[in-house]
Amino acid sequence: MKTQNIQDIYELSPIQHGILFHCLYAPESEFYLVQTIFALRGELNLIAFDRAWQQVVARHASLRTSFYWEDINKPLQVVHKQVKVPIEEEDWRGLDPVEQQKRLESFLERDRQQGFDLSQECLMRITLLRLTAHSYKFIVTGHFINADGWSSSIVIDNFLQLYETFCQAKDASLAAATPFRKYITWLQRQDLSKGKAFWQKTLKGLKAPTILANLYVNNFSSQVKTHDHQRIFLSEIKTAALMSFTKQHQITLNTLILGAWAWLLSRYSGEKKVVYGCTTFGRPVDIVGIDSMVGNMINSLPVWVEVDDQQLLLPWLKQFQQQLLEMRQYEYVPLVEIQECTEILQNVPLFESLVVFEKLPLSSQWSTLKSYEGLEIEVADIWYKTNYPLNIVVYPSDKLILEIAHHCHLFDAATVTGMLQHLETLLQGMVANPEVRLKDLSLLTPTQQQFRLMLEKEATFDFDFALCS
Repeated sequence: MKTQNIQDIYELSPIQHGILFHCLYAPESEFYLVQTIFALRGELNLIAFDRAWQQVVARHASLRTSFYWEDINKPLQVVHKQVKVPIEEEDWRGLDPVEQQKRLESFLERDRQQGFDLSQECLMRITLLRLTAHSYKFIVTGHFINADGWSSSIVIDNFLQLYETFCQAKDASLAAATPFRKYITWLQRQDLSKGKAFWQKTLKGLKAPTILANLYVNNFSSQVKTHDHQRIFLSEIKTAALMSFTKQHQITLNTLILGAWAWLLSRYSGEKKVVYGCTTFGRPVDIVGIDSMVGNMINSLPVWVEVDDQQLLLPWLKQFQQQLLEMRQYEYVPLVEIQECTEILQNVPLFESLVVFEKLPLSSQWSTLKSYEGLEIEVADIWYKTNYPLNIVVYPSDKLILEIAHHCHLFDAATVTGMLQHLETLLQGMVANPEVRLKDLSLLTPTQQQFRLMLEKEATFDFDFALCS
């Protein structure tokens, strides 16, 4: 490490500790690598493109940060003064669209396998693929240890603003970014003993994680992929109904989704009380400029909730929402220390499934760029992988997006398809029957329920021929 290029050194956040552990424990797992694939249409200014990316990296300390863990008690993150993000260009204009797609898939796989050495100065690389005279794909490959989802949107937004500025031959004029160190300093001021006391009380009696072994795939040898994801898009009408329900009953959409997943876990596992993980936003409002800070501030927390069949849906959801509010006051406690408050062994994961509620849509406010050159940009796809076998991700939109990313050696595509269908059906049932008891919620669509009633009626119908004489 070149000490003359070091700007700052400080400790890791709780989520960074966990990510570093999993990446070092399984270095070839591709855990927490993130690929974002963008489509570009229009005249691209290559000089402005490169300059804008270098300026973004210079602007945010987290993008110039490496990690050091050898021969020390606690790992540290090291901010470097100057870092150049590598940008590779490839020209695919001579290939037909089918061959281009094959090459893209092959490239993405190789890029994931390349991974990152977390001790290197820049945990980001960019590849620009020219497809036609006026269309490109560019891939931003980064690591979740340095930037959460909110931060990634800030990075892209900054890039687009700078790109447009440089295309117009102007100097950069963005307001100064809030350094990530401020968040680390805030964390160090929190009362860890008070937080652990809360989790000891909350998780008292938790002896085992909720697993879905009965849904595990039986033919792992036939699985080609190790990791995959599926998405469904709820219609605008269904999404509007969900939003109306939450507004009318003063329940957040986050609570509704988390409650629905708890109910499904209970049905799938046969357990009355279930535990799973949820991510929290983790940006303290008392830090000035926190919304423009780039770094990883989220945390993963255990949700341990009882699904009592006899309870009415609305009171249960409101009670559950209060539970979520209370635990988020202590979201700064590292997950490894939270697990110490349970009876679950430290070498056993605290939960198998994780629910993530994104603050920004999949294609957010930077889906179209009105630049000097008239360049258009949109998100084509996002690839990521965590150490959790099931990741349920919700993206806000006029058509709400529900996604499940999964480890293929445990859950096959058909099972995940069924889970997504169940989740959609359950949400519809909750909205349509807010006064229902939990035991009366159904995983059948209204049409399926009507068909089942018809079959039951036919099966019990006692035909009396005497009435026809």
